[in-house]
Amino acid sequence: MATDEKVAIAEDSKLGGARSAGLVETQTWAFDDPPLALECGRSLSPVTQAYEIYGELSPNRDNAILIFHALSGDAHVAGYHTPEDPKPGWWDVMVGPGKPFDTEKYVVVCANIIGGCKGSTGPSSVNPRTGKPYGPSFPMVTLGDMVQAQKRLIDHLGIKRLLAVSGGSMGGMMALDWAVRYPDSVASVLAIATSARLNAQGIAFDEVGRQAIMADPGWCGGDYYGRSVPQSGLAIARMVGHITYLSEEQMKAKFGRRLQDRESFGYDFETEFQIESYLRYQGNSFVRRFDANSYLYITKAIDYFDLANGHHSLVEALERVQAEFLVVSFSSDWLYPTGESKEIVRALQANGIPTTFLEVPNAYGHDAFLLPNEQLAESVSGFLANVQQRVRQHAERRGI
Repeated sequence: MATDEKVAIAEDSKLGGARSAGLVETQTWAFDDPPLALECGRSLSPVTQAYEIYGELSPNRDNAILIFHALSGDAHVAGYHTPEDPKPGWWDVMVGPGKPFDTEKYVVVCANIIGGCKGSTGPSSVNPRTGKPYGPSFPMVTLGDMVQAQKRLIDHLGIKRLLAVSGGSMGGMMALDWAVRYPDSVASVLAIATSARLNAQGIAFDEVGRQAIMADPGWCGGDYYGRSVPQSGLAIARMVGHITYLSEEQMKAKFGRRLQDRESFGYDFETEFQIESYLRYQGNSFVRRFDANSYLYITKAIDYFDLANGHHSLVEALERVQAEFLVVSFSSDWLYPTGESKEIVRALQANGIPTTFLEVPNAYGHDAFLLPNEQLAESVSGFLANVQQRVRQHAERRGI
């Protein structure tokens, strides 16, 4: 796409003509008292969180939605930072005026997780006690810690009860955690392409990625800031992870065994197949925008997550939940398969919690939740509208 076309798209979005959130700005908020008590037994202070807000709060502050991002995401969920941006936020297909997360009806908040590298406190942040990046001295954080930090942010914004929490993949795990941890603080949960815990196969792929990073000489035990970064290790980790986001059917249709820039085998170790070229591109582009230590910390946090931890069962873990649920899976997702979504649904139903389940048939694998999908869009839009109507009817009956 030519530069003038990109500018035209962004300018049109700014004027509201392309159903886009338009030009948005990342904000930051920090807290230090009390420190954030972490599940590992340590504490973190000060804590900075980068976040973006779309839309306006209603007079009753009853239209706020918190969206959690996935592993490699950030606070920039929709719109553009500048007119020159080549592409919008990571879930622009779902967030914006007239879209399922309609910013003309709702105010949408998305924050970068702690442990990340896109503005929130993480391993690459400066440790105020040393004046140097935390690196490997950064405390181990869990998804629950990330959720607690975002609860502080929501409180700071003056929102007592969210209309919804939502996320896909890791973001879906955090949405589930919020519903259990803060049952009085959310009316609904949209858990998309996610699970109550990562299965052994998922943990195995995460470990291969971590080992690739730690085996890179440039990692230097995690203390590589100001030096050469572990580019090869991080690129390989991304390549491995990206394979899990796709489906065999999609790879066959998109790449098959087709060669890249040649008509016959070269009988060497150069890039020959199109799928090789694609994975190398994904790995190399990821290195330019992500921190290797953050990748280690976040994947470990995903592996640790188990919603039933500390309870006898998943049913027991969900018994205090007060929100209603929309649980969505994708037929070709083998990283977070439909069976794991159904496990969540059964546990919710066992507690009498209003639950809608949808399996979306498609061939795009785990990443399907990031792509345009009419069935997903209609389900999310209808679910949120119904929840908002019930919330407001309940408030009217109480005379609020």
